[in-house]
Amino acid sequence: MKTTLFFKSLASTFIIALLVTFTLTAQENYSEFSGKVVDGKTNKTLEAVSLNVNETNVSTITNSEGEFVLKVLNEYLDSKVVVSFLGYNTRVIPLSELSKENNKIELFKAVTELSEVNISAFKDAESLVRKVFDKKSKNHQDESVYMTAFYRETIKRRNRSVSLTEAVVNILKYPNRSSVRDAISLNKARKSTDYKRLDTVSVKLQGGPFSAIFLDIMKYPEYIFTDATINSYNYSFDSPSNVNNRNVYVVNFSPKNNALNYSYNGKLFIDVESLALVSADYALDLSNKSRSKNLLVKKKPSNVIVYPLEANYKVNYKEKEGKWYYSYSNLFLKFKVNKKREIFNKVYSLSSEMAVTDWEINSTDRKIKSKDKLRPSVIITDAISGFSDPDFWGKYNLIEPDKSIESAIEKIKKNIEKQKEKEERTANGNP
Repeated sequence: MKTTLFFKSLASTFIIALLVTFTLTAQENYSEFSGKVVDGKTNKTLEAVSLNVNETNVSTITNSEGEFVLKVLNEYLDSKVVVSFLGYNTRVIPLSELSKENNKIELFKAVTELSEVNISAFKDAESLVRKVFDKKSKNHQDESVYMTAFYRETIKRRNRSVSLTEAVVNILKYPNRSSVRDAISLNKARKSTDYKRLDTVSVKLQGGPFSAIFLDIMKYPEYIFTDATINSYNYSFDSPSNVNNRNVYVVNFSPKNNALNYSYNGKLFIDVESLALVSADYALDLSNKSRSKNLLVKKKPSNVIVYPLEANYKVNYKEKEGKWYYSYSNLFLKFKVNKKREIFNKVYSLSSEMAVTDWEINSTDRKIKSKDKLRPSVIITDAISGFSDPDFWGKYNLIEPDKSIESAIEKIKKNIEKQKEKEERTANGNP
C-alpha cells in the first residue's frame, strides 16, 4: 500500500530536500468570494461540498467547518457557481448574487427513489460493481489531463497540530487505461514542523501528494479491487442517493474473511445512468489488532510499537461531457505509539487531502520534466517562509483552513516575526 508512515527517532531523522523553483506569474485580475455551506434544514455545516464555476474547470471545496474561498478570474464574473454535494440537491447561483464574504449557501437533502426495475437490472450488487470496472474506459478519463490541485497535510498529537504542509501541485494524469503512473510536480509550497511537540518520535507521510492521488481507484484499482480480490468482499445495496441532480446507486462492501493482507469496509456511489463511479468512502479493516500492529509503518525504532486506530479514505469524481474525472481525495490515519519504558502512550493523527482546482485536456502533449517530478516516496520539503505572507497563494484556489490550522498558522507567523526582530536587533548590535 502506497500510503505509508515513517517512524524514526529524532536522532536519526534525515531531511529529504527538494529543489523547488517558485515561478512568479504575472498578476491576473481575479475576484474572491468566501462563506460557508450549510444544511438548509438543520443549519449544520457541510464538509467537502464542491463549488464549480459553470462552463469552466475552476473549482474549490469546503473544509471540515463548511467554509470556502473561491477565486474567479474577472472574465468569468458573468458565470454561475454550481454547488453540489452527495445526497443533496444541486444549486446553481449567479456569481453576481454572491457578496465578497460571509455568504451562506443552503443545500437541501434530495429525495431519491429508484424503481425495482433499476435495481433488478443486476443479479446482485457484486455484478453491478464488476460492471463499473468493466466500463471504466468508457466512463472515466480516457485522455491525458493536466491538472492544478491544492494539497494539505497535517499531523496532530492528540488535538494539537505539530506539522502542517500546504502545496499547489501540477498533475499530469494519464488515461486510466494507461499503465503509466501519473506525474506530479511542486508549484508552490510551505511547511512548518514543531519537532518539540513530536517529542521523541518523528511522524512523516511518505508520498505527499501521491498518497492522495493513489486513492483514485479508477486509475489504481490494484490498491483495493483487482480481478483476484473483487470476489473477496460481500456486497449489498443500500438506500439510493443523489449527486448533481443525478440518481446514484449506493453499494456497501465488507470482507468475506481474513484471507487478504489488506481488506476494507465501505461504500461505493455509482451513477445510475452511466454506471460510473461517483465517489468511494472506505476504511481499512483493523478489527484484528495483532494482525494490524505496525501495519502502516515503513520504518520505526525497535523499541516502538504502533497500533493503528483508524484508517479512512475517500475519493470523488466530477462529470464533464460524459466523462468522469478525479476531483478530490483524502485520507485520515489515527494511531497509538507505545514506547518501552514510557508510562503513557502517545496518540497521533495524520490527514492529507487534495482538491483539483483547475484542469484541461492535455491536447498539446504537455510534459513534466524529469528533474521536476516528485517521487512516490517523497516527503514534502520544509518551506515555511510563505506563512508570513498573507497573499502567498495569490490567484490559486485552495481549501480554506480549519480553525485549528488557522491557529497553527498564526503561531508560525508570530514565530517568524520574533525571529526577524531578533535578527534585526543582532544586526544593530542589540542582542
